Amino acid sequence: MAGGGMIAPSVNKGYPGKFTGRVFITCIVAATGGLIFGYDIGISGGVTSMPPFLEKFFPDVFKKEVLNIGGTNQYCKFNSQKLTMFTSSLYLAALVASLVASTVTRKLGRRPSMLLGGALFLAGAIVNGLAQNITMLYIGRALLGVGVGFANQSVPVYLSEMAPYKYRGALNMVFQLSITIGILAAYVINYFTASMKGGNGWRYSLGCAGVPAIIFVLGSLCLPDTPNSLIERGKNEEAKKRLQKIRGVDNVDQEYNDLINASIESKKIKHPWAKLFSRKYRPQLVFVTFIPFFQQLTGMNVFMFYAPVLFKTIGFGANASLFSSVITGVVNCVSTLVSMATVDRFGRRGLFLEGGLQMLICQIIITVCIGIKFGLNGNPSELQQWYATLVVVAICVYVAGFAWSWGPLGWLVPSEILPLEVRSAGQSVNVSVNMIFTFFIAEIYLQMMCAMKFGLFIFFAVFVFAMTIFIYKLLPETKGIPIEEMAEIWKAHPVWRKYVVDENEKPTSEMVEEVKIAKEG
Repeated sequence: MAGGGMIAPSVNKGYPGKFTGRVFITCIVAATGGLIFGYDIGISGGVTSMPPFLEKFFPDVFKKEVLNIGGTNQYCKFNSQKLTMFTSSLYLAALVASLVASTVTRKLGRRPSMLLGGALFLAGAIVNGLAQNITMLYIGRALLGVGVGFANQSVPVYLSEMAPYKYRGALNMVFQLSITIGILAAYVINYFTASMKGGNGWRYSLGCAGVPAIIFVLGSLCLPDTPNSLIERGKNEEAKKRLQKIRGVDNVDQEYNDLINASIESKKIKHPWAKLFSRKYRPQLVFVTFIPFFQQLTGMNVFMFYAPVLFKTIGFGANASLFSSVITGVVNCVSTLVSMATVDRFGRRGLFLEGGLQMLICQIIITVCIGIKFGLNGNPSELQQWYATLVVVAICVYVAGFAWSWGPLGWLVPSEILPLEVRSAGQSVNVSVNMIFTFFIAEIYLQMMCAMKFGLFIFFAVFVFAMTIFIYKLLPETKGIPIEEMAEIWKAHPVWRKYVVDENEKPTSEMVEEVKIAKEG
C-alpha cells in the first residue's frame, strides 16, 4: 500500500492566463528577500572562524583554536556558549517577529511586511559592521533576526499568490534560489575578507549584509500587492485589474470569483489561529509544523552556517576550509536550479523522497570517514588528499540532495497548501517552527559535536530516515493544482479525508476513485 496518495485529485479548472514578463519580474524582485536570509546563514560561520574576530569578542575560543591552549581535541575547539549565542540569537528574534508579521501581513498586505523586514535587516547590518563589543553584536543580530522573520513570513506567501498555478513551484523556488545565492555570496566575501590586513575583514563581512537588504527594500518599494491580499482588505476592483495585468488576459472571472469566495469564507473566521488548530485544518497544521521541523533536523544548516568551522574541525586549514565552503555554496546554488526546472514536471513527492535517500546515504559515508580518521579523541594524523577529497565530495552530494528537495520544498509546500482564511497564521507557524529549530541547532551544535563526536551525523541521519517515511505516507502530490482549490487533495487522501470531509457530505465518484487508486498504489 502506498500510504501517500501519490495521485492528485482531479482538480483542474484551467484558469486562463499567460506566463507574463510582469509576473516573472515581480517574483524575481520579491524573492530577493531570500538574499538576506541566505547571506546571514553563510556569513556567520566564516566570521567565527576568523582569528581577529575571535580574539576581539571570544578570547576563550581564540586561545583554544589559534593558540592551542586547552588541548588539541578538534571536536571541542569551538565549543563556547557565547559563540553559539552569536549565531543562534538571530533565529530567536526571527521566531518572535514571525508571530507579529502574521498580523501585519494579513491586515496591511504582504508588501509592508517585506519593506519592514528589509529595513530592520539593514539596521542590523550597520550595527554589526560597527560593533565595538559583544553587546552590539547581539543587538545587531536581533535586528537581523526580526528582519528575517518578517521577510520569511511574507515572501513565500507573496510568491505563491502571484504565480500562475502551473508555474507556482518554479516561481516560488526563486526564493530558495535567492537564499542559496546569498549563502554563496557570503562564502566568497568571507574567503577574501579573511586575508585582509589590519584584522578588520570581519567588519566588511558583517557590514556587507546591508547590500542584500538595500536590494530587497528597493525592490519591495516597486512591487504591487497580490490580488488575494487586495481582496482580503476589501479592494475588489483593484484586485481584478491587478489579476488581469499579471495573467495577461481580460477574462479572469473564474479565478477572480474563486478568490472572492475564498475571501468571503476567510472573513467568517474571526480567530484564524484558533481555526488553524481545528480538525478541518489538521493536514495543513501537520505539514506546516513537521516540514520545517524535519528541514532543520536534516543537519543542513550545520553545513551552511558552520561550514568553515566544520571543515576546520575535520582538519582543513583556514583558507582551505573557506574555499571548501565556497565549493559547497556553488553546489547548493546549482542544485536549486535543478529543482526549479523539475518541480512542476516531476512533482513535489518525488523530489522529497529522492533527496531524503541521497542525504541519508551521504550522512552514512561522512560518519564513517570522520569516525575512522578522528575516532573518539578527536586527534587525527595527517590528512591525505584522497580523504579530504572524499569528505568534500560526500558533503557536496549531500548538499545537492537537500538543495533540490527539502530546501526549496520546505518553503513551497507549506505556502501553497494553506487556504486563505488561515494562510497568514499557518505561514507564521511554518516560519516559527523553522526558526525554533534553527535556533536549537545553532545553539547546541558545537556542544553536540564536542559530546557526540562523529555520532552527531548519525543523529541527523535518523531524522532524515524518519522524514522520508513521513513524506511517503502522508503527503499527497500538489503540483498543478490551483492554490484556492488545494482543499480537494485532502478529501481524496486515505489518511486525511476523515479529518476534512463532513460526515454528512457524500463523497463524489472522483473522490472515491482517487482513494481507491491511492490504496491500491
